[in-house]
Amino acid sequence: MSTQTKVAVLVAGSWGTALAAVLADNGHQVSLWTRNGEQADEINQSRTNRKYLGDAILPLGITAGSELFEVLEGAAAVVFVAPSAAMREVARAARPHIAPDALIIHATKGFETGSLKRMTTVLSEELERSESELVVLSGPSHAEEVVRRLPTTVVVASADQQRAEAAQDLFINNDFRVYTNPDMMGVEVAGAIKNIIALGAGLSDGLGFGDNAKAALITRGLAEIGRLGDAMGANMLTFAGLAGVGDLIVTCTSTHSRNWRAGSMLAKGMTVDEMLAKMGMVVEGVRTTRAAYELASRYEVRMPITEQLYQVLFAGKSPKLAVEELMGRIRTHEIEEVAKVWTDPS
Repeated sequence: MSTQTKVAVLVAGSWGTALAAVLADNGHQVSLWTRNGEQADEINQSRTNRKYLGDAILPLGITAGSELFEVLEGAAAVVFVAPSAAMREVARAARPHIAPDALIIHATKGFETGSLKRMTTVLSEELERSESELVVLSGPSHAEEVVRRLPTTVVVASADQQRAEAAQDLFINNDFRVYTNPDMMGVEVAGAIKNIIALGAGLSDGLGFGDNAKAALITRGLAEIGRLGDAMGANMLTFAGLAGVGDLIVTCTSTHSRNWRAGSMLAKGMTVDEMLAKMGMVVEGVRTTRAAYELASRYEVRMPITEQLYQVLFAGKSPKLAVEELMGRIRTHEIEEVAKVWTDPS
């Protein structure tokens, strides 16, 4: 794609706006969609998106709009960054205005509530394109740092190498490095489940349990991601990369992380509704916890952190009791899946 490619980004939250800034820095003509006309005016006139990114100044190459048909007109690439709960609705509304040969990328981390479908599947259904035609972008990447052009490295995944490389070419620059990966399933599962583990890390930190406890929780969280991903058909090597352990570390250890902050607030005694109201933006880990809890049952995999977070979020369990039970689980093997080597040599 040429350096003057028009790229539409849907929607203008923190991550969507940060990705729009990367694209504009790369010389692309970026059209950023928001439902809110006042937000569009702010971006166009003040070059800020204060609700999500404070006083960060956005590049001149971004034009915001509240009409989908205008934002999508002539776009050679479309980047979906809608919350998981809104992805189907946004894709359905956008479809009539997307060029048949447009490159489709999404950067949303979560599952669809109810159907438990990955965002790639939702987009495939609504846009009537095969999943192999789509690209997913993920990795350790706080919007607050990306928009300040701090060094960041991500991964783009697609079953189609040419599409993955086209997405790589759109985004890559000296501050925003992009790797490719063919494992869409693994990248999406890792990106979704790490938000749950970050909620747990926030709980642990909020309760003052210390770094040792959090390190154990993150490590066992990676095992949960791997178990579910393996059952769903992912490549286990993906979880050792940027979309797996990389994203897990940054989301569990940074105060930029919405999910970490949400867990910390719950540990301080807030209810889920109070926490969400105070956050004022989507906390994907809450919805993802319910979805992952149901996926664990469907695929018959053990996900004790997810189970405890589910009890805290949806059954009123005490955060302190949940973390204590996680840290005090009955003794088991660290790598539970290979315990059968000792009990069943055959």
